[in-house]
Amino acid sequence: MVRSLSNAHDALSGGKARSLARLLRAGLPVPDGFVVRADPSSASQRGEMVRDWIDQELSRLGDPVVAVRSSAADEDRADTSAAGMYDTVLGVRGTDDVCAAIASCRRSADSARVRDYRRRGGHSGVPMTGMAVLVQVLVEAEVAGVMFTPRSVGDPTRIESSWGLGPSVVNGGLTPDAFEVGSSGAITAAIGVKNVRTDTVEDHNGTKTTAVAEELQTSRTLDDETLLRLKSLGERASAVLGGPQDIEWAIADSAIWVVQSRPVTAALPALPVTRTASNTGQDISIGRHGNSDLAPEATLMGTPGAHGVVTAPARIVSGLSAFSDVKPGEVVICAYTDPSWTPLFSIAAGVITEVGGALSHAAIVAREYGIPAVLGVTSARARIVNGDLITMDGTAGTITIH
Repeated sequence: MVRSLSNAHDALSGGKARSLARLLRAGLPVPDGFVVRADPSSASQRGEMVRDWIDQELSRLGDPVVAVRSSAADEDRADTSAAGMYDTVLGVRGTDDVCAAIASCRRSADSARVRDYRRRGGHSGVPMTGMAVLVQVLVEAEVAGVMFTPRSVGDPTRIESSWGLGPSVVNGGLTPDAFEVGSSGAITAAIGVKNVRTDTVEDHNGTKTTAVAEELQTSRTLDDETLLRLKSLGERASAVLGGPQDIEWAIADSAIWVVQSRPVTAALPALPVTRTASNTGQDISIGRHGNSDLAPEATLMGTPGAHGVVTAPARIVSGLSAFSDVKPGEVVICAYTDPSWTPLFSIAAGVITEVGGALSHAAIVAREYGIPAVLGVTSARARIVNGDLITMDGTAGTITIH
């Protein structure tokens, strides 16, 4: 029922754990941990035994602060990522709270966003046979983010990053730094506004979100050397797992850790930048997200998030309570999206956000749903009003108001 991560090689361990186990066994830097496997037929009869096993595994790891993540059977597949669909609980301490976090992850399998995602992927008639849950030592990250390795020879490695733990990037709540590292080592950059960060709470469970010092909000989070190290690590992971990877990573004390790796499920638009520089010490010209000064007054610009062009009416959505206002075929415009917004992607013609990166969970799901997305469009909700006819180009990152 409970296995160390290095031994998580069977189907009951789930996709996420199996991939990380392969990387761990290959010698890549993966935080140690264990898996509570999917075994619904006996879970209720073995509850106390499982708790004891969890307690033993935590002791083996040194009773650390841990991250508790889903590892579902239909997660992290080549065609469907289920990015952000299931719960993750960070900053957990002690056996009782780890058991509670595991239960929370499993309950999330019956959420509205998961039901919609499974229906969209053609799995609605296939019952969930139980969810494995992965428990890992938490990396207290100084910088974290996401990396997409190349889909084809000659394509660049794409990296997004921000201060603190990974949710700042994957949840789409801010516009991260974005980099492309070419096969030759050439680097392009677009520096975001990283105004908040997520960290664990000292001596307590959970995480906290705090403001980033003003001088760091537009400071670059990764230097050229670290970007090249990430690129090399991504190449190693792709070789082990046999294809392009969507990798979540974290850096602490200069060490880079892989905390998740799954197949890239859909093509990513290129990063728009003003100039390219190689890793020779040159200054890199930085393209700022959402800079509408570069285009006519009727055009807004942001980060290309998902391919496609559509002309449709705009719908401003302020939160979950406004979901019922969205009509099929409208373009959703919002501050940001998170996984709970997934049901809207089934009816929306496209998605525009004021913050967020192209490697966030919501952008990944938009690409899988085949709808265009433009992210990090500053003041989109002030420049566009309900009913405006707009043309959005998710490949170029532009929105034209007609």
